[in-house]
Amino acid sequence: MSAAAAKQFVEKEIGGEKNGGKRRVRVNRLPRYYPTEDGRKRLRPRQKFCGQHKHKLRSSISPGTVLILVAGRHKGKRVVFLKQLNSGLLLVTGPYHLNGCPLRRINQIYVMATKTKLDLKGIKIPDRLNDEYFRRQKLRKPKHTEGEIFDTKKEVYTVSDERKKDQAEVDKQILDVIRKNPEKKYLFGYLGAMFSLKNHQYPHKMVF
Repeated sequence: MSAAAAKQFVEKEIGGEKNGGKRRVRVNRLPRYYPTEDGRKRLRPRQKFCGQHKHKLRSSISPGTVLILVAGRHKGKRVVFLKQLNSGLLLVTGPYHLNGCPLRRINQIYVMATKTKLDLKGIKIPDRLNDEYFRRQKLRKPKHTEGEIFDTKKEVYTVSDERKKDQAEVDKQILDVIRKNPEKKYLFGYLGAMFSLKNHQYPHKMVF
């Protein structure tokens, strides 16, 4: 018997009246499952393909277009489209003074484009308004330590002074554009009103 075979098998004494003697038993049992293919396939490393996609903007949407939000906490509100971010999301604002919708990102599949459009040629949008700017903050969870069981409170999100400043700066420029429009009276009411449908009114049959 070779040395390799000796390592795979070991002799054991089998007790009992009818099973006396010695038997060669494997040190490690063979698996019950045998793969149909020999060898293991090399898996490809994970890649973030979504970040490499080219996000095409809908032809009906351009800077200054008034959009109607159809999803989210501000659904039904009309907002002004500012620009498209690198992630493909749309940067929009209410303005906040008119309908309470702040600067925020939204996917273009959750908006309806209207024919109403503002001239935003002279508008200056801060460069810091990007995807990193709107990244969700991690709030601190309360830790129950001895003596502070009833004193711990969950951290609540608060709007930073930087966001308030950026909101006021962008909204001021947009409001000035609306005031210069000959139909400013209707635009203020249009942006401040909520969108809704009545019976027998279908969005796909309407022109906004």
